[in-house]
Amino acid sequence: MSELPLKGVRVLDVSAVLAAPVTSTFLGDFGAEVVKIEEPGVGDFTRGRATTPGGRSPQWLQEARNKKSVTLNLRSREGQDLLKQMIPHFDVMVTNYRPPTLERWGMGPEALEALNPQGIFVFITGYGLTGPYAGRGSFDRIASSFSGLTYTSGEADGDPIRCGYAVVDFMSAYLAAFSVVTALYHRDMRGGSGQVIDLALYEGGLRATEESVIDYSLTGAIRGRTGNSSPFMVPASDFTTADNRRISLHAATDTLFRKLAGLMQCKEFLEDDRYATRSSRMEHPNEIYGKIADWIARYDADDVVTMLNDAGVPASPVMNMADLFRDPHIAARGNLLAVEDEEFGPVQMVAPIPKLSKTPGRVRSLGPKLGAHNEEILSGLLGLEADEIAALAAKGVV
Repeated sequence: MSELPLKGVRVLDVSAVLAAPVTSTFLGDFGAEVVKIEEPGVGDFTRGRATTPGGRSPQWLQEARNKKSVTLNLRSREGQDLLKQMIPHFDVMVTNYRPPTLERWGMGPEALEALNPQGIFVFITGYGLTGPYAGRGSFDRIASSFSGLTYTSGEADGDPIRCGYAVVDFMSAYLAAFSVVTALYHRDMRGGSGQVIDLALYEGGLRATEESVIDYSLTGAIRGRTGNSSPFMVPASDFTTADNRRISLHAATDTLFRKLAGLMQCKEFLEDDRYATRSSRMEHPNEIYGKIADWIARYDADDVVTMLNDAGVPASPVMNMADLFRDPHIAARGNLLAVEDEEFGPVQMVAPIPKLSKTPGRVRSLGPKLGAHNEEILSGLLGLEADEIAALAAKGVV
């Protein structure tokens, strides 16, 4: 079995919900040693669905996989001091506490760099370390609204709607993991030093707004809500099938539209100049969508999706989780990984992504019990004696 590419990289996870801890999960999937700092007796927020305080929830199993759990009460001076002693031993620290909180604890960017000049310090905060909103808190829902994503989501005549998953959190986690690897490359391969990575939670969403920033700067146009279709891509939308399921198709390029027209045996689409080019189709969306909807409504979802893809037109059912679990492609790709857990038994979770041909990520362990690695880290790394650890535990510091 190949050696994981981030083996030897130590990551200190001082964070909660959700982009920052997922960042360290991604790094751990590819070999980093991740130590997760948790509140004594309570643990991380993602343990919250567990049946007992500090227990192991299903979400915790996945998002704390490949991590070690150490409990520290960071509201206490002793807990803060222990964390500061740990920082020089790590290559990377990931945190998402608000900047005023970190400054109050003596763990702002300058203080952390002084503790470990070679360290990579990742701050994933609601609005970044600078600017008039730097002290504000945020979550995925807030960041989606602030970035402009929520405003464009929903039907044209309805209210904005947030995406059903925490996509901004996960976009930010991927950005942060990318930035960590970039910073490590700069430090270790280019002779650089450590550095601070300042990522505002909303910035992943802002970067995903396609051409909207440029459009507004040039024309003042504000992109609005268009439901499942786009005014710039016609046809590209969702439709209802004969068995009352929903499918998505995208045939907005000239080549794809001709393929769709041929499959539908629609001479009007092939011969009428109104449908000849992308720009002309953008002027006649209702006629196009009406004909496609009528055609798709004649077929069951699986049949019409197969017909479309066989004709070279990208299409998919709108999948729910049950669909994903039984889909042969998901199985063939190994996207869902079955792992045996001593408490839950066999569980399935999303496998490490992306796939690397030589050094694929691995799940070496699932989310651990609260404080399972206190002795290993506090004794093995910091040199504390057993009686010192016991005294700290009695005081609620660990």
